[in-house]
Amino acid sequence: MVPRSGYTALTSKRGPKGFYKGKGCKSTGRHTSKGGYILMAEKLPQFVVPDLTDFKLKPYVAHNTPKVPKMETSEEATASAS
Repeated sequence: MVPRSGYTALTSKRGPKGFYKGKGCKSTGRHTSKGGYILMAEKLPQFVVPDLTDFKLKPYVAHNTPKVPKMETSEEATASAS
């Protein structure tokens, strides 16, 4: 996105006093009064991954995979047979 003519991108140097732009991620804890940081378990992301043992498909598709011809659905097959 290109800023309008005469305007530059908003940074922490150009924003109001105390403005901190950051990188768009959420905090995972809080700062202490002595300069430390406490991680809070309820703020950490939790990823739910299903059990994939004996799963036959591979996670990625190679770029050199051959094209598979499109198969007709049962509705298309009955319509073309009539």
